[in-house]
Amino acid sequence: MPEISRRAASLGTENAFVVLAEVNALARQGRDIISFCIGQPDFPAPRNVQEAAIRAVREGKHGYTPSAGIDPLREAAARYLAAMRGGLPIRPQDVVVGAGAKPFIAYAILSCTDHGAGDEVIYPNPGFPIYESQIVACGAQPVPIHLHEARDFAFDPAELEKLVTPKTRLLILNYPHNPTGGLLGRKELEAIAAILRRHPQVWVYADEIYSRLCYAGEFFSIAQLPGMYERTIISDGASKTWAMTGWRIGFTSNPTLAPVLTRWITNTDSCASQISQWAALEAINGPQDAATAMKQSFRERRDLIVRLLNAVPGVSCRLPGGAFYAWPNVTEACRLIGAADSEEFRKRLLHEA
Repeated sequence: MPEISRRAASLGTENAFVVLAEVNALARQGRDIISFCIGQPDFPAPRNVQEAAIRAVREGKHGYTPSAGIDPLREAAARYLAAMRGGLPIRPQDVVVGAGAKPFIAYAILSCTDHGAGDEVIYPNPGFPIYESQIVACGAQPVPIHLHEARDFAFDPAELEKLVTPKTRLLILNYPHNPTGGLLGRKELEAIAAILRRHPQVWVYADEIYSRLCYAGEFFSIAQLPGMYERTIISDGASKTWAMTGWRIGFTSNPTLAPVLTRWITNTDSCASQISQWAALEAINGPQDAATAMKQSFRERRDLIVRLLNAVPGVSCRLPGGAFYAWPNVTEACRLIGAADSEEFRKRLLHEA
């Protein structure tokens, strides 16, 4: 029997989807479960977005599009990304539309590192698990940088200074952060940029998919700082802001790498769904009432769940500055119930609570 490759065998996964499968299996057995396991809004996509998709279907917009996306969406995304980031000079030709923002993680790593050359990618830990799994799958070296609870889940720029080497090719930043809700403020981003200016070989992948979900001040991108725009790969999309996770629309911008990212799409997905692209165009250009209401609801839920978590014996939780996650510390709770670690703790919550 033929064997699978070592690369495939070592490929990581996103544990939230594993837990989701467990939850769904128990729900089918009749268990009443409130699920917090997957990072998506529980709202429907806005009605005007739904209607735009229906129009696209009825107008016969069913075929392939250019790999970089339909021109109206690239133009709208360029305006949207620029307006959210202090008027950056983002042009439509700098924007690439993909089947969600997630594929651009791999495309960025593949575009900035050489397989098996020892090139290093620095990524936040804890963090979105796909960062590490794709770094390894793409043949680069993963270098985690620790996020500190005492810093509201930001990393210390002094630690970044120690981690950057001549082999570093990419720094992944994610803010607001999945899964902690942590933020990087302008002061921290300026310190990071100052370090990177001494290391011109390093690209930045700015995963800013939660840019519209900041609760502590205005969103600020590292790409807005002097010398950083050209070397920053800005990643955003429709999933979180407009509750369109299953529609699979992301948009990424970089003036140098846009043609390269387009070729990766041509070689993998061909293009994002044309129907979803027209819907995303309406999401950007249409009324923002639904997105505003969702953000307000997330803020209220954040305040509630953090208050309730901090009332549980053995549990402490920082107030997240953005996104829609809470990242409680259950170290003492594990000790109180005799759980070996957080994985045992969550299994016992699922099966015994």
